[in-house]
Amino acid sequence: MFIVAGIAEIGGGYLVWLWLREGKPFYWGIGGGLALAIYGVIATFQSFPSFGRVYAAYGGVFIVLSVLWGWGVDKKTPDFYDWIGAGICIIGVSVMLFAPRQ
Repeated sequence: MFIVAGIAEIGGGYLVWLWLREGKPFYWGIGGGLALAIYGVIATFQSFPSFGRVYAAYGGVFIVLSVLWGWGVDKKTPDFYDWIGAGICIIGVSVMLFAPRQ
């Protein structure tokens, strides 16, 4: 669900970006707004019980997906530090979601 939510959020934000910053037609912005609304719904389908923990962990996944989006869609090749930062985020997400708790 994190990946689906991330694609909806990043894709929606990207469409709004293209509309406002790159002069695409207004319906690109409307499509982006709809994708962002869908993201808000998708994110509620996570199986983890804590809102704050889920959204914090999702933030790490979002960072990795953003790096991949920039590379694949926006054609901006990530550098060494982008990959190191993304890896640190995934480690943090793993600790948050899978640490033994009572």
